Amino acid sequence: MSRSTYQVITQGRFAPLDDEQRAALIAQADDHGVLTARFTEEGTITYDLPLYAFAFRVLIPVGEDDTERLVLSKAEELATAAVRELGAGCQDLRSRSSDLARIKVRGTKR
Repeated sequence: MSRSTYQVITQGRFAPLDDEQRAALIAQADDHGVLTARFTEEGTITYDLPLYAFAFRVLIPVGEDDTERLVLSKAEELATAAVRELGAGCQDLRSRSSDLARIKVRGTKR
């Protein structure tokens, strides 16, 4: 049974791209702009046309014994797979997470 869900953003750089990889990423860029960014269990990847860096957003359900380190590792594995699915490699991954159970929502003042 899940105790919580983590929201994770993994950022990284594309590994050096050849002309074919660059052309493929440019062709898909409209599908991976910042307006498509969502936190889902499958994850979404966004990047811009300089093709230098990317961001991957994902929701990761956790069990009682899961650690934040495990969550970040899982997010980075999913980010790497998403970049590979685009036909590229990645490097210099950095992740940060938030436990959704600990986020406090403030009410609006009227």
